[in-house]
Amino acid sequence: MSRLWRASPLTYLALVLATVTSIFPIYWMFVVASRSSDAMGQLPPPVTPGGNLGANIARLFGNTDAYFLTGLINSTIVAGTVTVSVVLFSSLAGFAFAKLRFRGRNALLLVIIATMMVPTQLGVIPLYLLMTKLNWNDRLPAVIVPALVTGFGVFMMRQYAGQAVSDELIEAARVDGCGTARIWWNVVVPALRPAAAVLGLLTFMTTWNDFLWPYAVLNDPENPTVQLSLRALSDGYYQDMSQVFTGTALATLPLLLVFVLFGRQIIGGIMEGAVKA
Repeated sequence: MSRLWRASPLTYLALVLATVTSIFPIYWMFVVASRSSDAMGQLPPPVTPGGNLGANIARLFGNTDAYFLTGLINSTIVAGTVTVSVVLFSSLAGFAFAKLRFRGRNALLLVIIATMMVPTQLGVIPLYLLMTKLNWNDRLPAVIVPALVTGFGVFMMRQYAGQAVSDELIEAARVDGCGTARIWWNVVVPALRPAAAVLGLLTFMTTWNDFLWPYAVLNDPENPTVQLSLRALSDGYYQDMSQVFTGTALATLPLLLVFVLFGRQIIGGIMEGAVKA
């Protein structure tokens, strides 16, 4: 039986090749970001960092067409607010659908699942008209409010809560005098922490990388998200590729930071879910 779990040299070689293939584009992005635009046309291409990273960052932040610093700040506000809201409301709704008994529970869950089947593009026009009536165009609430709750988050937390939180534990908490809110905070939230970390990561990445809806509703070039700033950098007849790659590298850093900070919780949640399955 031990031979079934022993990796062969070919397996290690395949893993090394897969790792290098995955990491090299990100590494080369940082290499070009630290060099001049001429590095894009060099043969063979450079594979070591240059000394122009500071100058490229200064030119990027001084570019009055991209407003990149504003885009970073806006995307941090939008992605952070949406992530906290989605995790909070999804854990509340997931706990309610999984462990509370109320009339119409299954029908409401079907409605939430049905929202996941509707393509996002179909809702752009009516949602844009609604933002216009609310006078939220060109303002961050137009990007934040429609994404505060997601059907996927509710469904994911409902499935996880049904497995991770036992009915006996909830009944024991009720016998001790805990109300529903206290049961959610003291019993359910610690059990849902791995799933919340995974949901938070997915939500942050999706919101940070979102382009379509901010592009539709934020028409003010001085108030972009980071993806709109990257579009402004790559727009026009002449493209300064060193600025484009510098902006892309800086826009990637928050995602890498989230992976570093929450990687243990994310891997633990995935492994725990695999064990439960």
